[in-house]
Amino acid sequence: MTTWIENPEGGRDRGPRALARAWLEVLIRPRRFFRVGVSPGDQAPGLTFLMAVVCCAETTRYVLVPDAYPSLPVTPALAAVFWLSLVVLLVAPLSLHFTAALQTLLLVPTVPDRAGISQTVQVLAYSTAPCVFAGVPVPELRVLCAGYGAFLLLLGLRVVNETSWIRAILAGSVPAALVFGYGFRGFAALSDFGVVSQTHI
Repeated sequence: MTTWIENPEGGRDRGPRALARAWLEVLIRPRRFFRVGVSPGDQAPGLTFLMAVVCCAETTRYVLVPDAYPSLPVTPALAAVFWLSLVVLLVAPLSLHFTAALQTLLLVPTVPDRAGISQTVQVLAYSTAPCVFAGVPVPELRVLCAGYGAFLLLLGLRVVNETSWIRAILAGSVPAALVFGYGFRGFAALSDFGVVSQTHI
């Protein structure tokens, strides 16, 4: 999946270094990234990007959060490999394509002249860039990751579909809630943030 297709339309350089560069560009120059870095029919790099983000987030969570995953009657190393492989190789790709299908359906009535589903997949995948830190058990950081990710998704929809903020928000709010509120546990972090704030008062 890290091998780039031949001559993608407006595509980017590929491979592990390109994934790292894409991560940095999405975070600091998102508008330009979505304008020039999302190519029709070129989903594989976006899927690889999402899997890398999920791997970072869930590995951190597995290590730092006690009882983050159910225990198994095997060695801790084998349990970690099993759970992380399940989440990264199965749950993340399935979730991405389910959410992309839902996002496409929501774009139909709101953005008549919209981009293709492959571009929607890429926008969803690359918007998760901040969530590499979502596994750190600090509520404030997790809320920031989820919030910035949701903003990137809405911005990406606006840029790729060449539409207004209102239409992007109408089309992207539900997928943003699913991906960042539930998938990356932004809502739970917001709840934890409230509890932590009350504790400090």
